[in-house]
Amino acid sequence: MTSPAPIMLGEPEGLPEGLPEGTVWPGPDTLVLMNRPIRNDADPARLSRFADNRWDLNAGIFEDHARSQTLNFEIIPEPLRLAAKYYIWQLINHPKARTMRHSKTGRTALHTIEIFFYGSLQHVLKWFAAQGITEFCQVTHELLWAYLDALDADNVAIHKRYRRITEVRRLWIQRDLLPFCLRLPEAPPWDGEDTQDLLERTRGDRENRTKRIGEHTMQALLRWAIRFLEDFSEDILAAWGEHRTLLARRPERMRGNRRRRKSGELKADVAAYLDRLRGRGDSLPGTRRDDGTPEIAWRHIASQLNCANSIYLTTSGHMIMESGLPIGEDIYLDTPVTAKLDGQPWHPRIPFDQAPQLARLLSTACFVIVAYLSGARVGEVLNLRRGCVSLDETTGLWLMEGLYFKGAEDEDGNKIPEGTVREDPWVVIELVAQAVAILERLHESHLLFPNRLKPIKQTPGKEPKRRGEARSDRLIAEDLAKFATWVNERCQQMGRRDSIPADPGGATAPSRFRRTLAWFIRRKPRGLIAASIQYGHTYTRMLQGYAGSYEAGFLDDYAFEDWLFRMEGIAEDEQRLLAGEHVSGPAADAYRYRIQAASREFAGRVLNTERHARDVLGNPLLQIHHGEGMTCVLNPATAACQLRGSADDPMVTPDIDDCRPRCRCLARTDRDIAVIQERVDELTEIVADPLAPPIRHAREQHELERLRAIIEEHQHGAQE
Repeated sequence: MTSPAPIMLGEPEGLPEGLPEGTVWPGPDTLVLMNRPIRNDADPARLSRFADNRWDLNAGIFEDHARSQTLNFEIIPEPLRLAAKYYIWQLINHPKARTMRHSKTGRTALHTIEIFFYGSLQHVLKWFAAQGITEFCQVTHELLWAYLDALDADNVAIHKRYRRITEVRRLWIQRDLLPFCLRLPEAPPWDGEDTQDLLERTRGDRENRTKRIGEHTMQALLRWAIRFLEDFSEDILAAWGEHRTLLARRPERMRGNRRRRKSGELKADVAAYLDRLRGRGDSLPGTRRDDGTPEIAWRHIASQLNCANSIYLTTSGHMIMESGLPIGEDIYLDTPVTAKLDGQPWHPRIPFDQAPQLARLLSTACFVIVAYLSGARVGEVLNLRRGCVSLDETTGLWLMEGLYFKGAEDEDGNKIPEGTVREDPWVVIELVAQAVAILERLHESHLLFPNRLKPIKQTPGKEPKRRGEARSDRLIAEDLAKFATWVNERCQQMGRRDSIPADPGGATAPSRFRRTLAWFIRRKPRGLIAASIQYGHTYTRMLQGYAGSYEAGFLDDYAFEDWLFRMEGIAEDEQRLLAGEHVSGPAADAYRYRIQAASREFAGRVLNTERHARDVLGNPLLQIHHGEGMTCVLNPATAACQLRGSADDPMVTPDIDDCRPRCRCLARTDRDIAVIQERVDELTEIVADPLAPPIRHAREQHELERLRAIIEEHQHGAQE
């Protein structure tokens, strides 16, 4: 990482009136990223200058998965274009430019600047320009109130109104850094009223809008991803390796580097090659001309034999043409297909040009496994490096190390653009470690998910649009769609019924994985996700491992799902109580009180953030957990089971698989008694079996008597 020297090229002759001390005023040739860290691989000669109408920000973007980011000032009306450039330049470079999160030191990230520039600022400036404004100092309080009326008259969506109002406030809070001509009035816009009060409506996009992936879609996607990893990967790796070897031996690439053969050596190689084809019953590799006639693929044969492309002009070429072997309609690799699916090969013989596609599908399958089963953010996964997973021999845990970007700040609260290595690694299951190992065999890149599995040569003087080498969010989303398409086509060809169904919530975006995993862990802790991997196991690894560190962020997603789950449960429990459901057990009174009180306290409450959900979950009224044949009204101080988490942790939950019969937290509803009755019926048959071993008979008889006593006590209480 380097920082351009804070000098100005072509400094203007005069400075604007009222320029505050400490504010640098840019000239036409001043670097756009003058006071920002830039990547080591950025070309200084190609850095954007202030006079440019399109500012390239990519040299200051360190996330390898980030898309190309530029600011196009041509979309700003000409009367305000220069003012907008001066303002944005200060946001980028002034060390004291403030953010909108009430931080006195933190500077706005370049990515954030690009988002609000296109999403809201341009619309605000277009409206100002339409009112004849040419300098920000011309904006009056009356004009700002008129702007609110205009937003209403144009029926602008509520979340867009919030954002455009925010841009006016952002411009106002920077006034101490700007000259007179760029300052809004001294008094706060709209008399300092909150946006919610101004609009008399709550911002809808504050709620969690990330949709979880449908259960059947996610199950099938993960099942096929694991199948690629465990069953197909060796075939794909072998085919991909052969493909790359043949590419490297293309005649045009080997020119001047090929070993000179002795006289007659090439003929011997050709004879052996033809014998191999005959022995396998293969045809000569071929293609179809435009008129449909077959043609020998001489370039491929030259790669296989490591000879010149002109082989067809030699006597060795005549041997091939006169071999009597038919010409095939495709070019197949020698790699055999060994894996089976329903007793038959999972794929027909692999053509040369399909190996890259299969390699990309394998990489995508590994992404599904790593991203979904780790719970890491998409950007964190796409920036993982080779060697990031290791086994801690002491604890037996698989640890995954990497960078995090969200919340990575220096001592002054400024975003660290290149990210920071996590202090606490992610704790993952072994399947994730296996996926990482496959990725490390798939390519030579230092990144696990490069944008290309095989590097390409860059044309001198032509830099890529973005500097990062990792796959972008957009590319990985496209890969997921292609993966599902391939699977569904294969299922149709083989008559299988386990295709990946379309998700009702839309495209399977990788950003939806975390929310989906939280839902599965909370709703189906005992459900098999695929190949005997249990969410309960993932829960233990994640919530008691890396996710115990708040910076991981997964606890917020899990808390939000936990909140929804508990509120649904409380609503149902209240309906049951009102319908006359009986409750017994030592915690019966506490159960009834909590259900009624929680309904009054939380019914209709809206949570603005996932973090808010995590805070609310600590309320004792919500500590009701339904199990198999029992209900836990949790009091961590008296619970007899092994708690998940510490007693003072708002995320603490009971281990309902380890429920103790004498625990004072137990309550039993009519629903629980119905489950116990089913168990009583099963045990009655076992005890009645005269052939049952004595030890088993005595054990089951004791359990039967205990369960009957519970049912009798419950029924007796219901009759009182």
